[in-house]
Amino acid sequence: MSYTISKSRVIAEIKECLVLAVPLAGAQLSQGATTFVDTVMTGMLGSQIIAAGALGASIFQVLMYMGSAIVSSVSPLAAEAYGAGQVEQVSRVVRQGLLLSLILAVPITLIVWNGGTLLLFFGQEPKTVALAEVYLKAIAWGCLPGLSFAVLRSFVSALSQPRPVIAIVIGGTLLNIVGNYILMFGKYGFPALGLAGIGYSSALSFWAMFAALAIYILSHPQLRIYYAFSALHQFESKVFWELVRVGVPIGVLAILEGGFFTCVTFLMGQLGTVTLAAHQIAFQTAVLTFMIPVGLSIATTVRVGQFVGQENPQGARLAGFVGIGLGATFMAVMGILFWVFPERIVSLYIDTTNPKNAAVVSLAKQLLGVAAMFQIADGIQVGAAGALRGLKDTRIPLLIGALAYWGIGLTCGYTLGLLLGFGGVGLWWGFVIGLALAATVLTWRFSTIEIQKPLKIGQLVN
Repeated sequence: MSYTISKSRVIAEIKECLVLAVPLAGAQLSQGATTFVDTVMTGMLGSQIIAAGALGASIFQVLMYMGSAIVSSVSPLAAEAYGAGQVEQVSRVVRQGLLLSLILAVPITLIVWNGGTLLLFFGQEPKTVALAEVYLKAIAWGCLPGLSFAVLRSFVSALSQPRPVIAIVIGGTLLNIVGNYILMFGKYGFPALGLAGIGYSSALSFWAMFAALAIYILSHPQLRIYYAFSALHQFESKVFWELVRVGVPIGVLAILEGGFFTCVTFLMGQLGTVTLAAHQIAFQTAVLTFMIPVGLSIATTVRVGQFVGQENPQGARLAGFVGIGLGATFMAVMGILFWVFPERIVSLYIDTTNPKNAAVVSLAKQLLGVAAMFQIADGIQVGAAGALRGLKDTRIPLLIGALAYWGIGLTCGYTLGLLLGFGGVGLWWGFVIGLALAATVLTWRFSTIEIQKPLKIGQLVN
């Protein structure tokens, strides 16, 4: 269907998207800063600790990314119900989302707790695994609050009330920094726990953020009317399974994407500590910049979902393309910074003037050069995926992601890096190829998919 959209309408949608996206992007950036700070502070303990932290964080992050992605189905369902004026349906969605987060937390916590066994299975060095294991057992205590916080964040975002999220996440990040300092180095009478201290500090910050957002929801007049925490024991099968139907493909896609990066991390580990440390520096930087388009993607999901609830397909289409465009623009700027200032970026993590770090610094700079190549594609693919989530289209994007990341990206990276001998740089070119393919196909799908009318409230109640 062809239609004309005025310039003023585009500008208005950009403003609406940014009003919603800026707090969400800021919150994502602050939350990503937690891992960034952890990496910087582990650098104070040496390259071996950075490598161990990379392995431990890779397991925790990919599992939490998957779980948070599954419960993020709260966002499009609640946004659609909110756009349609269905207050009771919003309440059902958030309550069943909290129940889903509890169910998911059990296996995720167990896997994180036993992550050392998984690392050994993938051929990592036993000494590095032993260090990573103490971190994993500490941060495992943060799985449940982390997932529950993701549900509440999706809830308030769907109702266009994201501002408290950024304040809470910033507070949690500051708490994590202070906790790292105290527990890692043993300050103020606490024992020096090293890498385990970083894990405990992160878990504590997850609990604090969940508690703060829960208190805010219970006290805010426009949010407490949804009774998010009442009758949590009640299982409403149709709503719950709709969350699962929409959320599981999102989660599987997240773990395919996250698993793609984790698999490359494991392959880096097989190339030695220097390669793994350089990878962690460059990868953590890329993850940090990625937080902004992730926030934009969440906002895009909400805007598209609200327009679907209002039965406004033109508005939904425009909202999706605005979100994709904003993500691409931001990541283009980040790519330029990666290309122009690689040494300054690396110096944030380790002492670039120390001759002992020369090999790590040199390789990290090369990897940042490759990262500059995939920034725009990364911004586009996450924006397109967010737009499709707003339409509750999650199964086909899962297949697209599987092909792009594992079928093409990993195969190309493995061939270039290990078979042809280009090492870590070759493996990273797999990122470029996989993300570029995903960005192209996901955007094409959003531009061509038919926008369906929303389900009425009676269709999702028992």
